[in-house]
Amino acid sequence: MKLSLVQKIKNVAINLGFQKIGITEAQPTPKEHQRLNVWLTAGNQAEMHWIEKRKEERGAINDYFPEAKSIISVGMNYFTGLSRDVVGAELNFSNYAWGDDYHLILKERLRKLLAYIKQQTNNVQGLVCVDTSPVMEKVWAQRAGLGWQGKHTNLISRDYGSWLFLGELILDIELEYDQPFADDLCGTCTACIDACPTKALEPYLLDARKCISYLTIEHQGEFPEEYADKLNGWIYGCDICQEVCPWNMKFAQTSTEPGFRARTEIENWSRSDWENMSANEFRRIFKISPVKRAKYSGLRRNIISNSGRNGITNTDDQENH
Repeated sequence: MKLSLVQKIKNVAINLGFQKIGITEAQPTPKEHQRLNVWLTAGNQAEMHWIEKRKEERGAINDYFPEAKSIISVGMNYFTGLSRDVVGAELNFSNYAWGDDYHLILKERLRKLLAYIKQQTNNVQGLVCVDTSPVMEKVWAQRAGLGWQGKHTNLISRDYGSWLFLGELILDIELEYDQPFADDLCGTCTACIDACPTKALEPYLLDARKCISYLTIEHQGEFPEEYADKLNGWIYGCDICQEVCPWNMKFAQTSTEPGFRARTEIENWSRSDWENMSANEFRRIFKISPVKRAKYSGLRRNIISNSGRNGITNTDDQENH
């Protein structure tokens, strides 16, 4: 039986290493745009000014890509274990940052998928998007049928929980579309909200100003006094709300993607090793890692704060650029 173009696309996507794929029509999103504006007006974005800078594009896909007709949404499983079982020290990195930079991995695969589509269809144009583009990824993933946005604000799927990197291909051609994921399967559960040490979560709403992930990655300067002692050992990101999610506890599957495997240092280094890490070691270890976003100074600040003392002995305590 001859396969349709959509089925061919989905087969290729799976062969490229994506576990989830769905396709939806590029339509206006006025309700989601309004929710974004309310969230921004409340200041929940903290210092992430780029979100507000391109809010119009985020809220209206055709402002970003005027010719957009279809959006292919993909999900790649990145779960490689729980921190308490994998990370060697008492200082924790978020699971997504144990391996190589996911932007590079997903973009490479999405470019290959776009190249395949161009081989199958004449004159198609498309954009590859992974996280840094002004696109509301979770909105499109839900519309494409991948899952629903949970109370911790991450997208949750039935088969991989919320351990998914999301990406999109925005195309200027019409395709057959999947049904949106219409159910909210969080029910009455509030495990993620109850477990958050800084109370950054309300149902379906995150206040970045209180979030450990934000504070340890995006925040510049010293920690707000009220959160400096609440990092709970996290020195880059935080997985608490995901680790307690029943969907993750039941359905997490270990990723087979080599690029997501934990670095040797993350598995084996002791607290002392991290406390005495030099700037040169930081650059070597995290050369193609998302952790480099925090810079040496930021990661060092996080380590010091978790160590509960004002200074750490280090032979190379100046960040070199």
